[in-house]
Amino acid sequence: MTYPESIAGLFSPESRKSLDIVKIQGDASTRQYFRVINPEGSFIVCYDPAFEALQEGEYPYLVLQALLSDHGIPVPGIIAADGATGMLLIEDCGDILLQNIFGSSRHGDIPRLYREIIDILAEIQNIRGNNDRIPFSLSFDREKLMFEFDFFIRHGLLDYFAPILSKNSISQLRNEFESITGILLKPDRFVLNHRDFHSRNILIHQDKPVIIDFQDARMGLPQYDAVSLIRDSYVHLGPVLTEELKKFHYDALRGNGIITTGFDEYLHYFDIMAFQRNIKAIGTFCFQTRIRNNNTFERSIAPTLAYLPDYIYARSELAKAGALLKPIIERYTE
Repeated sequence: MTYPESIAGLFSPESRKSLDIVKIQGDASTRQYFRVINPEGSFIVCYDPAFEALQEGEYPYLVLQALLSDHGIPVPGIIAADGATGMLLIEDCGDILLQNIFGSSRHGDIPRLYREIIDILAEIQNIRGNNDRIPFSLSFDREKLMFEFDFFIRHGLLDYFAPILSKNSISQLRNEFESITGILLKPDRFVLNHRDFHSRNILIHQDKPVIIDFQDARMGLPQYDAVSLIRDSYVHLGPVLTEELKKFHYDALRGNGIITTGFDEYLHYFDIMAFQRNIKAIGTFCFQTRIRNNNTFERSIAPTLAYLPDYIYARSELAKAGALLKPIIERYTE
């Protein structure tokens, strides 16, 4: 069955007669997206091959959409789903990403929008559920964090950046990654995280944020999603707004009873989590560039590397890793 035929199957027989189907540029995943217009309106169709192999009750996107929607989180509505073809018919919330606001006529709205988004983030991180079911059964445990560090080693250090670091330096760096991972393993502090909470996964629809691409949510430190948003690889927030938003997130967490620690401790884990998260992102960009031949991500490597010295100089736990990474940082951020 072709994509148009599968997409048509999501609509009533009458609606199928006049469908205008346009492919939308997707993200770094295997999912494919289409905008479908007919006399009844505009819709988004997502084809996900993973959906074909799972029951609806086991498919993470549908599980997360229901969970978030039930807790008042603004996410696109599900209109229809067909596991046999891997197709989802989703509410169309437009195509204005948070990223698009930067440099536009609405640039002045950025501080307000970010505060609204952080309020939404605090609501997400306040959601609790059964530890035996996704997303609460998944976490940034040692295996997951080290998988992300090793992904950077494989696709960054051993490929994209090779041969800047010697095998011995890479081995030493991996030992430092193990130590950093140990610092971040605080399961008693874990909350629900979107996992990819940045400016390309937040739509601005009718002047309000709408959260998308949430199917990989899992438990982790509350700083994880805050780092993704505030130290974003795709947009740069000025230093004043950056510091303001850290405090805004901390206050939102305290106000919701999610954390009881002081602000200095929040900032300490923010920086160490930011180091891990940015390293993970760089590994993904290197993989997309080298393996997937998707050069659109290459431009984000240098800006993400440029974040690292802030954390390295601020936190002694990162000093050794920073010294080992210094040749790469200097070469690619000059």
